[in-house]
Amino acid sequence: MSVLAIIGGTGLTQLPGLEIRQAVSVETPYGAPSADILRGEYAGRDVLFLARHGQPHRIAPHQINYRANLWALKQVGASAIVAVNAVGGIHAAMGAGHFCVPHQIIDYTAGRAHTFFEGELEHVTHVDFSHPYDEALRERLIAALRSEGAACSSQGVYGCTQGPRLETAAEIVRMERDGCDLVGMTGMPEAALARELALPYACLALVVNPAAGKAPGLITMAEIERVLEQGMGAVKGVLARVLSA
Repeated sequence: MSVLAIIGGTGLTQLPGLEIRQAVSVETPYGAPSADILRGEYAGRDVLFLARHGQPHRIAPHQINYRANLWALKQVGASAIVAVNAVGGIHAAMGAGHFCVPHQIIDYTAGRAHTFFEGELEHVTHVDFSHPYDEALRERLIAALRSEGAACSSQGVYGCTQGPRLETAAEIVRMERDGCDLVGMTGMPEAALARELALPYACLALVVNPAAGKAPGLITMAEIERVLEQGMGAVKGVLARVLSA
């Protein structure tokens, strides 16, 4: 049976009908993952959860051990991954509270450990990353969003920045010229590492704020947290539908 892994916030484990059975501590060749992996069951299906930023939420985007996270999930049996990401909206359609299942990504990060293929290698390995997200998994998320009646876009380009600071208005203008619809800080190298491990991977992105310069005034954490709280019900509903499919 396939085992879906969900990477996101700790609140995602509060699905009605979800039974968490075990917290698994994993050591990897790349160090420890962000948190213990939670193993549970939903609708008769095994599911794994990993808190990307740790438990409690304490690890900044540029300090996440992405390699350990992905390696640990593969090690405990994950066969596919849904990543839940809070993002900023660049495209006019991507207002606060809007969902997007991106189809492409542009990496603006620097200095992150981003590959398993380095060091003392027997041969150089290149993985095809033309289409970074698994299409079948994307379609399942899109169908679940539509069934939930959530405002959503079935495609978009995710621009991943280094963080932890938010972007300048000029940086967002540049990203918009590049074709980005969304901006976030955790999409890479997570997606690429999943591809290196041959794990189907897709992103469920919730827009929590307009990107810099896209709305009057400053971006506040209070507003971001308010939208996150409001959107969590729909996120849980989508995940429940995907797990039940």
